[in-house]
Amino acid sequence: MAIPQRTAAFAYRAAASFVILIGIARVSGLWSGSPTWGSFLYYTVLSNVLCLVWMVWSAILTLRDAQSKGWYGFSTPSVRFAAAVMEAITVTMLTYLFVLAPALFTQPGAYEPFTLTDNLVHIITPILVIIDWLLFIPKGRLGRFDPVLWALIPWGYLVFAYTFSALGGTFAGQPVPYPFMNVEKNGLGGVVLWIIGLSIALIGVGYLFYGLDRLLARVGAGREERRHVERGAHAT
Repeated sequence: MAIPQRTAAFAYRAAASFVILIGIARVSGLWSGSPTWGSFLYYTVLSNVLCLVWMVWSAILTLRDAQSKGWYGFSTPSVRFAAAVMEAITVTMLTYLFVLAPALFTQPGAYEPFTLTDNLVHIITPILVIIDWLLFIPKGRLGRFDPVLWALIPWGYLVFAYTFSALGGTFAGQPVPYPFMNVEKNGLGGVVLWIIGLSIALIGVGYLFYGLDRLLARVGAGREERRHVERGAHAT
């Protein structure tokens, strides 16, 4: 169940690409005289970059397909990777809303959550990607183990972050990018519990997306079947 209209898909993806770019530019200071290149070490920014690349690629492919196949139909580089990108950025949103932002309200510091920049990279970009998946990606083509595979993206980031730290790198002066990853403060057991808990949560969210994909596929198939029946009735 999705909208097979490349006109709407291209317009949406082009606009979404621009909004995502603004968020990345604001959080990294790309439009300033001294960009904060270190911001690209964080999962938040990297997942937004992934979404930008994906959305631009999708828009280009949509336009190309429209020129060769017409403006009616679906266009996506990959149905399964579209869901993987959605899951990756949903992790950004949920971790911010339920882990990082609550901690910021209870810990001293000058940082303010829910600013325009924060909202762009943590909330607006995820919503844009989820809407694109809901509206313009064909349903019913995901594998039952795909939600586990989607977890490889955030797990890969954990490997990168700890490797970078072990080699002497820092994240704005801190040994790790996010507080729940700090072994010195939480202990090894505490960090392991955090990672296990978050992994279970993100895979669970992935299976919610998988279930929604199956449900929407059945609804779409039911509507298509009714249309065929109605057409047959009119023809007779």
